[in-house]
Amino acid sequence: MKKTILLIAFILMTVTKNKAQENLTYQTPPASILQLADYERAPWVTIDTKKEYMLLTYRSTYKSLEDLNQQEMSMGGLRINPITNIASATNYINNLKVRKVVDKEPVQVKGLPVNPRITFVTWSPDEEKIAFTNTTAKGVELWVLHIASAQATRLTEPVVNANLGNPINWNRESKKILVRLLPKNRSALIDPKQEMPTGPTVSVSDGSKSQNRTYPDLLKNRNDETNFVTLASSELYLVDLQANAELFKPADMYVTEAFSPDGNFVLLTTLHKPFSYVVPLNRFPMTSVVYDLKGKEVKTVNEVPLSEVLPKGFMAVRTGKRQMNWRADKPATLFYVETLDGGDPQTKAEYRDAVYQWDAPFTATPTLLTKTIQRYSNVLWGNANVAVVEDEWYDTRNEKTYLINPSKPGEPAKVIADRNYQDVYSDPGHFELRKNEFDKYVLAIEHNNLYRVGDGHTPKGQFPFIDELSLETLKPKRLYQSTYTDKMEEIYDIEDFKKGEVLVRIQSKNEFPNYYFRNFRKKNALTQVTHFPNPFESIKDVYKELIKYKRADGVELSGTLYLPAGYDRSKKEKLPLLIWAYPAEYKDKNSAGQTTANPSEFTYPYYGSFVYWVTRGYAVLDDAAFPIIGEGKTEPNDNFIEQLVANAKAAIDAVDSLGYINRKKVAVGGHSYGAFMTANLLTHSDLFACGIARSGAYNRTLTPFGFQSEQRNYWDAPEVYNAMSPFMTADKMKTPILLVHGEADNNPGTFTLQTERYFQALKGLGAPARMVILPKEQHSYVARENILHLLWEQDRFLEKYLK
Repeated sequence: MKKTILLIAFILMTVTKNKAQENLTYQTPPASILQLADYERAPWVTIDTKKEYMLLTYRSTYKSLEDLNQQEMSMGGLRINPITNIASATNYINNLKVRKVVDKEPVQVKGLPVNPRITFVTWSPDEEKIAFTNTTAKGVELWVLHIASAQATRLTEPVVNANLGNPINWNRESKKILVRLLPKNRSALIDPKQEMPTGPTVSVSDGSKSQNRTYPDLLKNRNDETNFVTLASSELYLVDLQANAELFKPADMYVTEAFSPDGNFVLLTTLHKPFSYVVPLNRFPMTSVVYDLKGKEVKTVNEVPLSEVLPKGFMAVRTGKRQMNWRADKPATLFYVETLDGGDPQTKAEYRDAVYQWDAPFTATPTLLTKTIQRYSNVLWGNANVAVVEDEWYDTRNEKTYLINPSKPGEPAKVIADRNYQDVYSDPGHFELRKNEFDKYVLAIEHNNLYRVGDGHTPKGQFPFIDELSLETLKPKRLYQSTYTDKMEEIYDIEDFKKGEVLVRIQSKNEFPNYYFRNFRKKNALTQVTHFPNPFESIKDVYKELIKYKRADGVELSGTLYLPAGYDRSKKEKLPLLIWAYPAEYKDKNSAGQTTANPSEFTYPYYGSFVYWVTRGYAVLDDAAFPIIGEGKTEPNDNFIEQLVANAKAAIDAVDSLGYINRKKVAVGGHSYGAFMTANLLTHSDLFACGIARSGAYNRTLTPFGFQSEQRNYWDAPEVYNAMSPFMTADKMKTPILLVHGEADNNPGTFTLQTERYFQALKGLGAPARMVILPKEQHSYVARENILHLLWEQDRFLEKYLK
């Protein structure tokens, strides 16, 4: 008897272990989903400003596991392949084609390398050539494409250093390229597994407060510092179109290079020690120096110290010169911004920032151009008398747009927009730009008018527009507004102001997006430019509708509802419902109730939504609105859980009232902050039968200095952090949850540890949970094998708990 009991106990332990861990090989989803997921991506299109040529760039729909399975070093906020000297997560182009705009068929670019891996595609100022890099097994090469002949030529061996980003800069004449190359005497990298440490790693706090978020991939020790210098250092060369290379500057850690608009100077910014183990490289010490074309120093124009300590708040900035660059409308004038409040948003100040300009050769004192009431965000240069400056303030969600006259420094700015930037219905649009005599993009000014292009979101739908803004009266005049109600039009660029020619993209829910030229001065005539086919024919007949409904407190909500093809809405067969959402914070109910969804947008299924499952007999509410509102001094997260549940109940009630669903068979899902939302909804409501949470964070005490849109730290609001953390209430979870995470997630705050620890808590407390860790993936998933397996996991999970 005793032996029998022991045998049964052993069998039960074995079964438990087998259930706890599944050693699966990669699976693929059902045929209806696989057909949609395994498609060929349409090319991306760019057109020169002369409307003569277009470039078509092609990418694979997915990467492969082999692409992800490469050597990688993480440091300073970067993930680098130390063999090829480029970011390990780079998305490559695999083909280039050129087409005359007036022609129908593109021409295959000749001379491309075998199995090209192209990136950093950069048009020359004269728009006759395109520089790009190609990554080989040994490193990165520099190439050039002559557009008219569609001929590509290699200019260097695989010695380009792309570890710090784009290594390519065309000179003013479009005849030479300033490029970062690996130093000829480059040191070997230290292998941290073989190098014996000479002492401990020590970090010190000097008593200054510094609320740094949970940055990933930071430097950790002295070996990391040494390797970082090796990987970041480059020599700068000027390479001509005949592949002749001339050394311009010796090895240093160059992070940006920018020619002045007249081409006579170059602004170089370099990194310096001391480095930091708590912030990434963009807060390391930097020095900016202007050189002439012979490499002779003209002036050191900026020296930035290590910036580990900042005041609290999203509007906090460091002191000193910021955002230094060339004025696009002058031959050689720098501009920059300096704080007037010490960079501390808690300090009361009449003005927050000041904008200065500084003419070459930088011997005179810089000139104050204007001051901004809020934190400076952007400037658009026009000409000597016209520029547009923008500022913003996060706490109030306010942005202001000013018109200034750069030729009259210090003259009061004219406010041309003062609005809540979350109020999409009042968005006046973005200013249209065009190339000037320096081949730099500046404000388009015609007959003393500026031009703005807007998305045109309204309570009745989306109607993009073009406005002419008088510089005298500052009043807009509408030149064009789309009238489509069954299609979606996007205005990309005004090609010819006088003729009224505009590049647009038009689509419908079952018509794939294609480009057209529209002439709004000739009865809105259309000329089709591209003819891309629809790769998703199998779902062209699904039912799609933008539904609007209200939360219990009256807040307007919306979501895009999909029903299976052939579903008889009159018979109202009860379907299981899938809701996909992502919470968003607002400071007022009016903005929270607005929608940017367009029911005529092409139905584009991708792994990041539930739309695939409309082919499996589910109703899907995609992009359901989940606003979290905190008006006045109340922060949105003060009642985060209550608002989440209210949003979810309103969504289910809305679809249920249409008669299409079985409200006992509803699933919710989300990615990142949407995963955080999902775990909280399953814990704090009984609205759902199951949920899918991907790449989320579940314990907010692991992000103690803020997360998402939360500015307060844990010690400011511990009750908020604890109440919002599903980990803290894991004992209340009773609903099945599928947890998915990338093995190599480097998104701040959503490290893979978050899912692993949450699953361990759920498992230990007896909650029904399944955890899937996708090998090699970061925050977003890119490998075909992983994505298809993810779809299989989700389908199997939904079939089990909803059907």
